[in-house]
Amino acid sequence: MVSGAIQSALTPAGRDAERMADLFWGMAAGALIIWIAVIGLAAYIIFFRKAAYSRRGANALILGGGVALPTVVLAALLVHSLSGLPHVLALPPAGGLLVSVSGEQWWWRVRYLLPDGAAIELANEIRLPVGERIELRLESPDVIHAFWVPSLAGKIDMIPGRITRLALEPTRTGTFRGACAEYCGASHALMNFDVVVLEQADFGAWLRAQQQPAMPAVEPIAVRGQAAFGANGCGACHTIRGTEADGVVGPDLTHVGGRLRLAAGALPNERDEFLRWIARSRDVKPGAHMPAFGMLPADDLIALAAYLDGLR
Repeated sequence: MVSGAIQSALTPAGRDAERMADLFWGMAAGALIIWIAVIGLAAYIIFFRKAAYSRRGANALILGGGVALPTVVLAALLVHSLSGLPHVLALPPAGGLLVSVSGEQWWWRVRYLLPDGAAIELANEIRLPVGERIELRLESPDVIHAFWVPSLAGKIDMIPGRITRLALEPTRTGTFRGACAEYCGASHALMNFDVVVLEQADFGAWLRAQQQPAMPAVEPIAVRGQAAFGANGCGACHTIRGTEADGVVGPDLTHVGGRLRLAAGALPNERDEFLRWIARSRDVKPGAHMPAFGMLPADDLIALAAYLDGLR
């Protein structure tokens, strides 16, 4: 299911986003109270009050309407906002599912660190179980990025040399868009990702499937694509578990065909778009570190696209 509002802080689908939406509406209500008081007072003076105020009356008006009312309203809003801070900062108990996310120019490296010590790596997509609070450990190896899924939680910077922590607690299933919210270079606007919230049982089945190595290519064109993948050095940058490809520079492609989008949300996950990305990566994403392979024969490009599309 795809949510109707996939990137809206005012359509919350997570416990922390709900608190932030409540805070927004509370702040809006406080601002409205102050605005009505100021405009109402001005209207009263202009249209109904004909006589001049005495000095004492003018001082009382200024101190009451200009100082006391804003102070009381803003103090109440401050207390309301700070009271929710411990809940937003609270991390889940140790021993649960832990997700490490690294923001890199211009994609997202995602690792599931399982309680038994195993790790699963994928890219540009995070899947979470509904109703469970999950800790994310966020970092960056290059420049400052910012992790933000408006429908689930607030945003937080990813600073080189530091690990920051954020908790997500989805309250309903669906697909929600995340983005880098800190300008990080030429393709900053093309650095997006999807968060897919699943029922507990569906998430468990997905996680078990992700632990499996890639299935060997069977379709003849995919077999040719697998050979082209190895012959052209793709395995120097990418890992496909179950094959000789063990590169760590680029995204893990073990199950890339089963993801929702390609190139950090820049393209839909379709065979033709695999071909476009392989042949013209820097046209799709300016400044991308992945070299374009448009010099390869067309048949090899088609075969590579078929092989990657079949990795599900």
